[in-house]
Amino acid sequence: MKGVIFCISGPSGVGKGTIVNELMARDPDLALSVSCTTRAPRPGEIHGVHYFFISHEEFRRKLENGEFLEYDEHFGNYYGTLIDYVQKRADEDKAVILEIDVVGAFKAKEYFGPTCKVINIFIMPPSLEELENRLHRRGSESEEQLAARRERVKFEYKQADKFDYIVLNDEVPRATEEILGIIRKEKNNQ
Repeated sequence: MKGVIFCISGPSGVGKGTIVNELMARDPDLALSVSCTTRAPRPGEIHGVHYFFISHEEFRRKLENGEFLEYDEHFGNYYGTLIDYVQKRADEDKAVILEIDVVGAFKAKEYFGPTCKVINIFIMPPSLEELENRLHRRGSESEEQLAARRERVKFEYKQADKFDYIVLNDEVPRATEEILGIIRKEKNNQ
C-alpha cells in the first residue's frame, strides 16, 4: 500500500484553504492535490497551484473521458478531482492532501480505499455564527449564494460523524497542529 490520502473537508468558510496552506508550509513532504474548477480565480489564486481553472467545455470533456474521481456543481460552477493527479502522488508514497467537499471525501475513500489508506478529516467551525461571519468577510458571494451555502451547511453538518476525525478550527495554528498530529499518526500506522 503506497501513500496515504487525507481528505480535508467541511463547510465553505470554515478555513479549509487556510489550514491546507499552513499544512503545506509546515510539512514539505506533503503533496497537495490540485482540483479543477470552472469558476473564476479569486484574488491571489494561481492556476495550477490553487486550482486548474478551466472552461465549462474542457470540464465536460474530462468528465466524459472519466478523468474525475468526483465532481460537483456549486452555484453554477463545477469542481472536480482528477484521478491521475491524486494517484501519481500516492504512488510516490506521499501523504496526499485533498481539500474536498464531504461527498468527494466519501468517494475518495471508496475509490482509493482498496489501494491506499484514505483518512477523512472534517473541519468544524467554532459556531454557525462565526461561520456566517467568515463568509461575509470573504465577500466573494452574493446574498443568494450565501443563502444557498447556509442550506449546504446543514447537509454537511449531518455528515460530520461519518468522518474519521473532526477538528475544531477555533484557531488556525492549533487546528493545523492537530491535523499534523493525525497525519503523523496515520502515516506511521500505514
